Amino acid sequence: MTNVAVIYYSSTGNVHRLAEAAAASAEKAGADVRLRKVVELAPESAIASNEGWAAHAAATRDIPEATLADVEWADVILFGTPTRFGLPAAQLKQFLDTTGGLWFQGKLVNKVVSSFASTSSTHGGQESTILALNNTFYHWGAIIVPPGFADPVQFEQANGNPYGASSVSDNQAGNVHPDNLAAIEFQARRATAIATALQRGLAQA
Repeated sequence: MTNVAVIYYSSTGNVHRLAEAAAASAEKAGADVRLRKVVELAPESAIASNEGWAAHAAATRDIPEATLADVEWADVILFGTPTRFGLPAAQLKQFLDTTGGLWFQGKLVNKVVSSFASTSSTHGGQESTILALNNTFYHWGAIIVPPGFADPVQFEQANGNPYGASSVSDNQAGNVHPDNLAAIEFQARRATAIATALQRGLAQA
């Protein structure tokens, strides 16, 4: 069985919805799946000042926090983040910064990774955020699997991003277009299938 970890950060719920859809899709594809959020770094005062942020934090308090054990366990890791000035959120970046020990031991080589993002506005930096995340995975020696235009869903009006599924929230908490959910579902299936084939091929090598 292929192990899939969906590791994400979400403040008001948009990336969370994408992460849930990714996890469900990978599970339907036959994978063993872990859905994990990264540790929140923002102060309680900042969270409390935003109604949507506070509500989402409360609603997802029971979701386990990501650990390095999840990264080591996974054959596939799907990373999700909101965009912060065209870059990944600090919360997810901080988690990635802790993977140095696994990297040094060579335990991240050939992990299949794929990324997704959300912004509040169109052209808000989704693609640059995903590209920035990929810089980490080049150093890992991971296998980056983008969705590309490998499925008709990528040609739907609300999609078309070959780098990774992306959504535009229009500053509405949890506002993810159904086409974007379909896109991340395809992305998760594709990454799972590639990892399964890679495992099979390496076992026969």
